[in-house]
This record gives sequence, structure tokens and C-alpha cells, in this order.
Amino acid sequence: MTLHNPNETSENLASQPRLPSGWRRLRLHLEWDGTDFHGWQAQSQGERTVQGVLEAALEPLGAFNRPMAAGRTDTGVHALEMPIHIDAGFSLSAQSTLKALNARLPPDVRVLSCVEMDENFHARFSCHWRSYSYRILNTPTASALERSRALWVPYRLEVAPMRHAAQHLIGRFDFAAFATKEERQTVREVLFCEVRAVAAPFSRGADFIEIRIIGESFLRHMVRGIVGTLLEVGGGKLQSEDVLRILESRDRGQAGSNVPPHGLYFVKAGYTPWQG
Repeated sequence: MTLHNPNETSENLASQPRLPSGWRRLRLHLEWDGTDFHGWQAQSQGERTVQGVLEAALEPLGAFNRPMAAGRTDTGVHALEMPIHIDAGFSLSAQSTLKALNARLPPDVRVLSCVEMDENFHARFSCHWRSYSYRILNTPTASALERSRALWVPYRLEVAPMRHAAQHLIGRFDFAAFATKEERQTVREVLFCEVRAVAAPFSRGADFIEIRIIGESFLRHMVRGIVGTLLEVGGGKLQSEDVLRILESRDRGQAGSNVPPHGLYFVKAGYTPWQG
């Protein structure tokens, strides 16, 4: 996902070709379990991707253009509500399209909604912000049910210093210290960053820790690097104020390691400015 300059959204939208007569732009929200997917975007070697299985489900319906998503996800990352758009040359209604796709899609991806949009809507370029969540199971014993849904951390994490450290990340900064193999410019704006304890369902007396982060856009592995750093704060290896030093250093070696992808969720995207 890229950070756009102030005029980039309007420039990209203006450059989009107009739809052919009789075609419609549809906005879908997708949910998927990322465990067996190599992310959203179709891959050159034919790996299983969400975009790939969606295109296979669309094929029998008629003509369409390649689906566009609000953002990309890595292998193993889940999505709760990913907006995408497709340009459809077939005549099925939006509701019939939803039903037809869910009848053809594999069980680890579902279309939650489908509505017709103005052709100026673009899932990526119209987007003002993206929201991610990372789930951590902080228990002495691992969970069989959560093994592909949350990161298990067996040692005790202190939430209060993690929460304090997260506040240092809110604002417009150079996030190079948290990015992996990033060739783009590395200034980004984080709009919201929160760490909270959440009681586990069917509790064994255990808690989850959820890290929620919202921004205009993110660098490669930026969220996973931030979470890895906050884990070092919660485990006592770093102080909360060290986050400021790490930001200023722009040195990836000073931040925490990237956490595994299976605890990460794309939560939603916003198409109006962030209001807090």
C-alpha cells in the first residue's frame, strides 16, 4: 500500500478510463481466512490468492475487469472486511452477484456485501485510511483453536507500557525503522494506535491482547514491525520511550522483529476522512 501525495487520489481517479456502455462498477466487502492464501494479489507462479479465487468465481458470470482491493495483504494475513471493486459487464443484480459468488467461492473466503457504485469510486484511490488489528494470546499454554488466528506469547506481557509506547507512534513520522526492504519514501501518518486486553471467549482464565493501528497507508511489514517492537516493550526488553529513539534512528536493526502474519487482520477501510 502506498502513501499518496495530496493530489494523487484525484489524479489517479481522473486517469481511470470510463466504463463501456452497459457496464457497472460493483463494490464488494470480502472476509477471508488467510491461512491457506498467499495474500490478496495474484502471483506469477500461480500461488493460491484471494484475487485468484475471486476471479475464478466471477468467470462464469460474464465479462469483468480485474478486481481492485483497498490494500494488499501478505501470505497468512486475514481480512474481516476488505473493500474491493469490480467492473462488471454481466447483467446480474448486485444481490444476485453476491449469492452467485458465495456459491462458487471456497469456504475460506466470503462476500459480505455487494452494491452498485458510481464509476468514480475506486477501492484503492478513494480510500482515506486503512485499519489493522493484531491479536496476541498471552497464556502459559498454547491454544489448539487459535493456532492460526493469534500469536501465542507464553511469558507475561505488561499492557500499560505497551499502551504508552503506542501513543508515541501516532502522527506523521519517518517509519523506516519498522519497514522491510522498502524502496518507496518512508514517511507515513498513523492516525490511531491502541493496545488493549480482551477477555478470551470460552475463557480458560486467559486474555488476548489486541493491537489496533489505523493509518493512511503502510510500508511493507510496517505493522508487523511495530507489533514486534511493542512486544519487546511489554516483555521489558525496551522502555516505552525507546520507541521515539527507534523512530528517529530510521534503523531497522533497532526495532523489534517482524511478528508472524497469522495474528494480523485487515479490519476495514474508510472512504471519508478519519474522525477519531
